[in-house]
Amino acid sequence: MKIRGAQIVCESLLKEGVDTIFGFPGGAVIRLYDTLPSYPQLRHILVRHEQGAAHAADGYARATGKVGVCFATSGPGATNLVTGIANAYMDSVPMVAITGQVARPFIGKDAFQEADITGITLPITKHNYLVMRAEDLAEVMAEAFYIAQTGHPGPVLVDIPRDVFDEEANFHYPDKIELPGFKPTLQGHPAQIKKAAQLINEAQRPLIIAGRGVIVSQAYAELRELAEKAQMPVVNTLLGLSSFPHNHILHLGMLGMHGTAYANLAVSHADVIVAIGMRFDDRATGRVSGFAPQARIVHIDIDPAEISKNVPATVPIVGDVKNVLQSLNPLVEAKAHSEWLRQIEEWRRQYPLDSDPGGEHLLPQYVISQIWEATKGEAIIVTGVGQHQMWTALHYRFHKPNSLISSGGLGTMGFELPAAIGAKVGCPQEAVWAICGDGGFQMTIQELAILTQEKLDVKMAIMNNSFLGMVRQWQELFYGKRYVATPLSGPDFVAIAHAYGIEGCKVTRREEVVPAIQQAKDCPGPFLIDFHVEPEECVFPMVPPGATLAEFIKEPKREAVARGWPRRSTP
Repeated sequence: MKIRGAQIVCESLLKEGVDTIFGFPGGAVIRLYDTLPSYPQLRHILVRHEQGAAHAADGYARATGKVGVCFATSGPGATNLVTGIANAYMDSVPMVAITGQVARPFIGKDAFQEADITGITLPITKHNYLVMRAEDLAEVMAEAFYIAQTGHPGPVLVDIPRDVFDEEANFHYPDKIELPGFKPTLQGHPAQIKKAAQLINEAQRPLIIAGRGVIVSQAYAELRELAEKAQMPVVNTLLGLSSFPHNHILHLGMLGMHGTAYANLAVSHADVIVAIGMRFDDRATGRVSGFAPQARIVHIDIDPAEISKNVPATVPIVGDVKNVLQSLNPLVEAKAHSEWLRQIEEWRRQYPLDSDPGGEHLLPQYVISQIWEATKGEAIIVTGVGQHQMWTALHYRFHKPNSLISSGGLGTMGFELPAAIGAKVGCPQEAVWAICGDGGFQMTIQELAILTQEKLDVKMAIMNNSFLGMVRQWQELFYGKRYVATPLSGPDFVAIAHAYGIEGCKVTRREEVVPAIQQAKDCPGPFLIDFHVEPEECVFPMVPPGATLAEFIKEPKREAVARGWPRRSTP
């Protein structure tokens, strides 16, 4: 029995276990949307902008470990997905984006709402398809899901001309996908694993850098076993946060430009570094030529293209992180490394992170630490990009695995709200907090409508400093405090929340913080808190551009001035 192409798409989604789609309709996908009511198992969530659909699918995928799915129409609908697709590509998130295209006779004719979306997304997808026959749809859909979640995860785009949705074909879904040339290496090479174990066993100052690959592979137990057995301290990349519990004695926090001082010093003095599921991003390494100058590096990653791409590896191991650690851990000897751990404790005492500096001013560090106190580290935290993201990474303690969702590689402002929506849809029983910047929040603010439409209990905490804060910080420190295009005259966020039927409150004083957070927790639905924080507060520590990780700014009133950079204004 033949069925329409639109039905083949829906049947394929069911075969892949898809339960939720984020999308926005249009002429090129109207047949697909007309078909959806016949498939009540597929929950469609109407976003207010296609970028929101991609980010929501991204947040859903990160929270659940499943493939996120989004729909968009041709032309501007498809191009509006591009930022979200690029974000998923940079952060290794499995996603399938299904777009409509103009009818086959009009392709290449500059027809109304035509865009070459496969050409546009070629550099930001693992693979993409333009499906010209309905009879190919089932196999393409199966391949798309297989590619998205196999090996190094990432987004795949399937572009379907309008008339292919109408065309009829027999539906046969492949039982198994075999793609010549696409054979990810899942098991590490035994000889390389033995070399890695030997390096670790010989080390006097070993260290682990754990990235997002640990979370993707769900190698939490294996990572902890390695760290505890060899008494190796663990630092995280931004997207590796929540792969190792923050309340563990061996955890040192995040490394990099805004990493903890003791994490950066540990990296700079380690003699062996085991880098697990991370890619040595420039924000993590500082000046590459000065990165970990004393260390020999074991680099474990499922993607061979990441090995030695930025930092040369002494022992490269290609394979799935969980599988590699399961083979590596039995070969690693139990060690104490007491002197090394004492040195790290001394750095902790010398450069503590202060989440509550006190005083009368409302500081974002304090707000985030109080959100942690209220949630006990059990919530899923979703951030946008900027100062609030770094304060969250430094001052929220992630005890629960996979509890941070943030835009890392692309650094996408506006990610927080739609991604939090996706996370809540995927994990309805979990507490979800979106920690937002007042600049980024306005980029996708229209997605507030989804919270009331879908009755989603997402809590939003806006760090409102009336600036594009991270750019302002750079202008202060490196551009003579010339604040060009960074001051914001923001709206009344609470009034906007009320307009969408969402409860909220404004906080301007320290003593209001805890009651407001409790009010949000007690509210049975979504709640927005507009925290009016200190406008010119900076994120510290900070590794200046061109510096090594050991050359960080700690105390702005002493060290920054000593280095010749402008003094911050004191309110």
